[in-house]
Amino acid sequence: MSHHLSNLVVVLTGASSGIGKATALRFAENGAHLVLAGRREESLRQLADECRELGVRAIAVKTDVTDENQVIDLGRRALSEFGRIDVWVNNAGVMLYGRVEEVPASAMRRVFETNVFGHMYGARAVLPQFRRQGRGILINVASMVGKAGIAYMSAYVASKHALVGFADCLRQEVMLDKADVHVCTVMPASIDTPLFQHAANYTGQEAQPISPIYDAENVADAIIGCVQKPQREVYVGSMGRLTAFNRTFSPAMHDRVASTIAESQQFSETREPRTDGNLFQPKGPDTISGGWRQPSGVGRKVAVAALAAAVPVSLVWALKGR
Repeated sequence: MSHHLSNLVVVLTGASSGIGKATALRFAENGAHLVLAGRREESLRQLADECRELGVRAIAVKTDVTDENQVIDLGRRALSEFGRIDVWVNNAGVMLYGRVEEVPASAMRRVFETNVFGHMYGARAVLPQFRRQGRGILINVASMVGKAGIAYMSAYVASKHALVGFADCLRQEVMLDKADVHVCTVMPASIDTPLFQHAANYTGQEAQPISPIYDAENVADAIIGCVQKPQREVYVGSMGRLTAFNRTFSPAMHDRVASTIAESQQFSETREPRTDGNLFQPKGPDTISGGWRQPSGVGRKVAVAALAAAVPVSLVWALKGR
């Protein structure tokens, strides 16, 4: 099946800011029509206006993906407006920092309700339509931490691991249908978005992304690429693939390196009060960038060097296993 972007109908959750907003504009630039979903209605409406200025049709549908009925209604709105759904992008996600025993159980549960059940509800809403059409592309935005852990982010990491496994199962199910339906998983590394400002944080320190940090537009391009040529899994940022490789072939070394990087890079020296972030209520900013992209510095060099140093050991491990 040849996938042309022009006139495709795309449903996109988590569209209000960051990766979602960048992806919406990228689709609009390529002629795709959009159903934009998120919790911030005014931000969605402004984004829909921007997309329409690029010559496509776009509607904004206020949606909290933790509520399956709202996700079902999102699918219905798309069908009533456009008559079909060609692509569904599950992008909505929240982040949580803190030691396991110090994080409220309600916060951990909310991460799973958004990051896992929100994606499951999206799949449940669109797959029957894809089967009726005999075609469609479902894209789940996970993370490089869906393949490897990192300290202080247990709930978030566990949710992304769950997404990778969920997509594996879905992929096998649609294969059995022998229809032209694809399930793709996109796994970004650290991306310059407001996700870190939005994050719930119970550590008492300001959170920040771990270097190297990539632009949100890189993820948007990867999502577009999955529509043009569906792929099983796509890493965005070479650090993700390197981390997954080290985790696979030298897990003990990965744990040592990753824990050191987490302790030295994951938080700034700025103190801040404990916060639920956007777990239960949306919060700003609604920009694409979080302002994290800075010239390469010591943090980036330390992260790259530390993980790169683990590669020879991983290779030896892999060769010994042959």
